[in-house]
Order: sequence, then C-alpha cells, then structure tokens
Amino acid sequence: MTTTPRYYRGESPEQRRAQRRAALLDAALDLLTAEGWERVTVRSVCARARLNDRYFHESFRDRDELLLAVLDDVTAQCTQVVVDALDGTPQDLRLRVRAVVEAGMAFLEGDPRRGRLLVESQATEALRDRRAATIRMLATIAADQTRELLGEKAPPEPDAELLGLTLVGGAFELFTMWIRDDLPVTRDHLADFLVALLLTNTDLAAALDREAPR
Repeated sequence: MTTTPRYYRGESPEQRRAQRRAALLDAALDLLTAEGWERVTVRSVCARARLNDRYFHESFRDRDELLLAVLDDVTAQCTQVVVDALDGTPQDLRLRVRAVVEAGMAFLEGDPRRGRLLVESQATEALRDRRAATIRMLATIAADQTRELLGEKAPPEPDAELLGLTLVGGAFELFTMWIRDDLPVTRDHLADFLVALLLTNTDLAAALDREAPR
C-alpha cells in the first residue's frame, strides 16, 4: 500500500523538512558568530529557529554535526561564487585572479557572519579539520586553474599543490586577521596585495630551478 505524502499549505514533507534544516543552520550561524561555539546548543539553536527540539534530530545527530554542516553550507556557497566568477571571466591569468579575490571578499562582506565564521572555524578540532579540508579543496581549484592558464609553464606536481595550499592557506589567515581588525589595512589594499601575491608566485618552476617533467 502506497502512502500519499501529506501536503501542508501546498508544501510537501520534504520541503518543510528542508526549510526546518535551513532555519536551524541559520540560527546556528547566528549563535556561532555572535556568541562563540560554546553557546551553540541544541536548545539555544531550536529556540532561535523557533522550532521544537524534536525537529533538530530529523536533520542532525548532535551539535558537532550541526557545526560542521554550518561550515559546509557556507563553504559550498563560497565555492559556487568562486566558480561563477571564473566562468564569467576571460582566459587571462591577471583577470581571473582579480575576479576570484574580489568575488571572495564580496562574499564575506555580503554577510558579516561569514567572515566571523572564518575566526570560529578554528574553535574545535572537528572545525579545524574541516577548515583544512576546505583549504585543500580550494587549493585544488587554484592548481587546476594554474595548469589551464599556464600550460607547460605551470609548476609541476607536487609543487602546484604545495603552491595552492600555501596561497589559499595564507589568504585564509590574512582574511581572518583582517576580520578581527588585526591588520591595519583597507579592504582595497588587502585585495591588491592578494592579487599581486598570487600573480608573483606563478613562475614557481623557475624560482625552484627545476625543469618540468617531459
């Protein structure tokens, strides 16, 4: 016997469940970036989302899984912004580097909570591990773009990966310090510096005095 889904106000159970999950993620992001990870509890998140506690466990096992989901959600949004910026930019290294830096900074500035999440993503071991995985993923995108744009002039492996990790990891730390007001520079100065840093590190093979593998 087939059970017919129960619609409520024109929405399916799956749609309502997705909306509740999104509300929990948004509430957790609010608490995490405003009050710190210690204040993110099942009860506090549900209260802010205006949901009964029982709805929490239809999407998350515990608080740690929720915190990781928050970071994953913002990371996915940021990655899409970067990919869209690359897709809309001509095949020119300088233009693409500028597009990525500007898109990344605009994404962080578009919602102050996203920038604060960079700071809080170092709060627990699980978040630090996920942050490291995010850096590695973005570094892979950077390495792929370098190979696509520079061809034979691109650094060989494993140097391309090391370069991507160094630049993306460094950019993460600079953003984090800037958001904490630990860097006395303007937004435009930081953007110009990051673009220059990325561009001046593309000729890595020559600096290492190595020949690309034949």
